[in-house]
Amino acid sequence: MKDRSMKSNVVSSRLTCTVTGLGLLCALLLAGAGCSRGAAPAADAKDGPPAATAGDKADAGTSDAKDKGADEEGVTLKPEEIEKAGITTQAVGAASHAPETTGYAVVTAREAIAQAVADLATAAAVERQSRAALARVQRLAGTPGAMPVEAQESAQRQAAADQAALLLAKRRVAATFGSQAPWKDNYYSPALVSLANGTTHLARVTFAIGVLDAAAPTRLRFTHLGEEQGGRSAQSLAVWSAPADPALPGRSLFAILKGGDAVDGERLVAHAPTGAPQTGVIVPFAAAVISAGQYWCYVETRPGVFARTPIDTGMPTDSGYFVKAGIAPGAKVVVTAAGLLLARETNPATGAAD
Repeated sequence: MKDRSMKSNVVSSRLTCTVTGLGLLCALLLAGAGCSRGAAPAADAKDGPPAATAGDKADAGTSDAKDKGADEEGVTLKPEEIEKAGITTQAVGAASHAPETTGYAVVTAREAIAQAVADLATAAAVERQSRAALARVQRLAGTPGAMPVEAQESAQRQAAADQAALLLAKRRVAATFGSQAPWKDNYYSPALVSLANGTTHLARVTFAIGVLDAAAPTRLRFTHLGEEQGGRSAQSLAVWSAPADPALPGRSLFAILKGGDAVDGERLVAHAPTGAPQTGVIVPFAAAVISAGQYWCYVETRPGVFARTPIDTGMPTDSGYFVKAGIAPGAKVVVTAAGLLLARETNPATGAAD
């Protein structure tokens, strides 16, 4: 009995030791797993900060590049960079300009004007001669030198016919060049003679329906069709209403061109004022650059600092774009190498001299 009892106690002790050992082993395994989980961040921290993404790198590169040449106000350059790039500025002065609308004009052939004037002069000369002959016949009536009745009647008939021919010639000129022409009934007017001689030119202008007021404009300016910006325009000496053009709907005007290099039959662009003059500045054509479908110019806000400023190109003049707002009189705008500033601003990695 004692032997059995001792054996039972031994077995029991071994089982207890085994269970205790297994419990310790499980505890050690669980502790190791927990340590491995907590150690991962520490290992990551030892390796350094998380790797930057491609977007972060691009943003960092752009930021660094901006610090080198462009800031929030525009592009900043050193004096030696400005000189190397050939950047020059021009101060813009105050200007006044009226809004304009455009129409198309055709220069009347001088031959047609000369022929009309010649026909009118011929008819007037014939009418004067026949009128004088009739007056002479009438003075001799009842005297020994009186003309036969048939001769008197012939003179009367000829005078009436010549007077009708002169009236027809006048009406033809009025119908062709308008009844409000500056020469009125004086067909020997210097204005008409200069047109016939080619010293001045007559242009027939047609504007679209509804773009002009009821009264005809007092002045027009003309530019060549397809001419580049900056070309000189020709001014009008006189403007008056013209008969409607059957080939082109709209309102037609006649204008005498002062100077210019227009030729017979040439098509021109006519500019008519449509409102009161406005104040602003004239930005030279050379200062304009295009980016994202918008016109801009660079204004030197401080020495070496160039800010990109939007401009409206809807009111061109002979010397540049009339800008109503955004640029003050006296501001310095870049007139040479403005494209280099645009390249520097849009791609800061590009050097100013490049």
